[in-house]
Amino acid sequence: MSSKSNAVEKSKFITKILVTDLFWIFSFALLTAAAAQISIPVKPVPFTLQTMMVGLAGAFLGAKKGACSQILYLILGSIGLPVFAPVPDGYIGLASLFGPTGGYLLAFPVGAFVAGYIIERNKSYFFVVLSMFTAEFVVIMSGIVYLNLVYLHNWAEALKGGAIIFSLWTVIKVFTGASIFTGVFKVRKK
Repeated sequence: MSSKSNAVEKSKFITKILVTDLFWIFSFALLTAAAAQISIPVKPVPFTLQTMMVGLAGAFLGAKKGACSQILYLILGSIGLPVFAPVPDGYIGLASLFGPTGGYLLAFPVGAFVAGYIIERNKSYFFVVLSMFTAEFVVIMSGIVYLNLVYLHNWAEALKGGAIIFSLWTVIKVFTGASIFTGVFKVRKK
């Protein structure tokens, strides 16, 4: 095989990998956008399925690519595409990152990275659940801090309106996400 044809084959292989990675990164950004539209509007932060997609992005794509999918999601929303959850106060585009949900949104890449990092090291069901809870924790804690510092100026109210209200919902999302991942992972192994 000549060096030219070898180089062409390597180039095709690398292009295929990049295209596949970009496809999945873009797909999880869109899945997060779709999950944002499944929303129960409450103040100051609506109930959505977004954070489940954050954990799943990290789980399926790995730490770096999962984080990239969420960065892409934030970029799409920042430029004004209607990908963020509708909020009662009507923030859109870049303003959403400075609205009551900003602390949550800005933590999405970190949450996906953490979930992916944990699962890259151990794919047992326990660690999948742990990764999903950790991703949720990162996002919710960031949201609480942001709500307190920027909007509510009251830790008790920020905790109540930004975390406690989501407790049961978070547990449901974690176990649903973990079940989706382990189910797909088992099928892929076969």
